[in-house]
Amino acid sequence: MKQLSFVVLVACAPLAMAQAPVCSARSGDTVTPVIELYTSEGCSSCPPADRWLSTLQPGAPNVALAFHVDYWDRLGWRDRFASPAFSRRQQAQRAVNGARVSYTPQVVVQGVDLPDWRGIRLPVSNSAKAQVDITISGDGGRFDAIVQARPGAPARLAAFWAVSEDGHLSRVTAGENAGEKLAHDHVVRELHDVPPWMAATIRLQFAPALALDAAHPRALSLVVIDAATGRPLQALRLRC
Repeated sequence: MKQLSFVVLVACAPLAMAQAPVCSARSGDTVTPVIELYTSEGCSSCPPADRWLSTLQPGAPNVALAFHVDYWDRLGWRDRFASPAFSRRQQAQRAVNGARVSYTPQVVVQGVDLPDWRGIRLPVSNSAKAQVDITISGDGGRFDAIVQARPGAPARLAAFWAVSEDGHLSRVTAGENAGEKLAHDHVVRELHDVPPWMAATIRLQFAPALALDAAHPRALSLVVIDAATGRPLQALRLRC
């Protein structure tokens, strides 16, 4: 894929000595690609995909989300990051991404199932003009987003918030990866859907339940999608 520069403006500035600093970010003129990985600590073919996703650096112009599914837990190892909600999401997303079955590791880029993910070079670039503008600001505990549809945007939009963490390590003692030490980045810890709305400027608010952990840097992502097709239109990640 062609490499294309993408600029995200990020700033942190104190409001006052007694208040927490406010972080903000704004999307650019081209689409920020969304990379979804469906994975599991109980799957022996998943660690290479986990390592591949970890090569994506924090400042890269992509939004990476690793969803740990729970259907591998029955083999004897319970993935502490897995959620039945992520398994349901993977199944539901088959109608969007074209996958015939749910499998791991599965890589989805911009809503398209890509079984040959090993040939994908990170970061992924996209030269398409954005149809949506996103601005996010927050103090780490609560965030406000302004989503503005550009001319030509779909008639109805939807979105989801995702909270992810980097720098996790697991020593697996059972299942297909027994005896392995696994490293994980971009691990989704919270996922919250935003119901569809008619394309217009809208303000969204979100307060993560997950507390900040210095050992595992947190990122907040907002992905705006076409409500009719489920495909991502624009995304923005804020580390705060």
